[in-house]
Amino acid sequence: MQPYKVDPEKPFKLKKLDANHVGDWEGKKKEGKQEFHELQQELADLQQKLYAEHKHQLLIVLQAMDSGGKDGTIRAIFEEVNPQGVKVASFKVPTALELDHDYLWRVHQKTPGKGEIVIFNRSHYEDVLVVRVHELVPKKVWEKRYDQINAFEKILAEEGTTILKFYLHISKDEQKERFMERLTDPKKQWKFSESDIDERQYWDAYQAAFQDVLEKTSTPWAPWYAIPANHNWYRNLCISTIIVDTLRSFKMKYPDPIPDPDKYIRALQNESSKDGEN
Repeated sequence: MQPYKVDPEKPFKLKKLDANHVGDWEGKKKEGKQEFHELQQELADLQQKLYAEHKHQLLIVLQAMDSGGKDGTIRAIFEEVNPQGVKVASFKVPTALELDHDYLWRVHQKTPGKGEIVIFNRSHYEDVLVVRVHELVPKKVWEKRYDQINAFEKILAEEGTTILKFYLHISKDEQKERFMERLTDPKKQWKFSESDIDERQYWDAYQAAFQDVLEKTSTPWAPWYAIPANHNWYRNLCISTIIVDTLRSFKMKYPDPIPDPDKYIRALQNESSKDGEN
């Protein structure tokens, strides 16, 4: 997955990333899906250990164009995990209360605690994406936010949060097909909004904004991965591979077993015997 990691020390051009790319899995969709299924099972085991050990925390940031697959990614990759230790935070239009504070205030409250995985479905990056594209604040305001975000994420990292950021890259033609699928399927029409069509007019502006985000905020402590996402199965395979590799690197273990468990087993067995006599 290293080719998709945005290296802050090297030039990165989003235009050169093929949204249809499937790497070494060309013609191996069936095998790729099987590999993903195995990663799902391992992720469930690793997440259980993460929750039990209660030492590490993982923040996963998902950003994409409309219909880019953020919801589908969450649903597929985390299908097998224990929901007790995984939370999803979505950041929509700020409320009046949120607007009374700095733009990172609402975000900091949602970051993971020890033993947790938190997934941001959209994130603080909206404040250098939609805010920039629609000129909701002056350029002199949003320009400063790249450094502010890097500093915010460094604080999280230094306090023990591991951060993985994924940009799901789809083509404009793929977005059109996904919108058409939603419009022609009554069960999916609820996902469609008139604003989806309006936002397509800003495609190039969003691509330029994402280019700057990836180039200016991929850091050693909070790297970006630009994932080809036209093919859902490959997107899921890439992201789950990176997450599982990261969790493996924690070298986690379950808490020490309780001393003399047989004592409690005997107590429970005796309890059952007494209930039978009664």
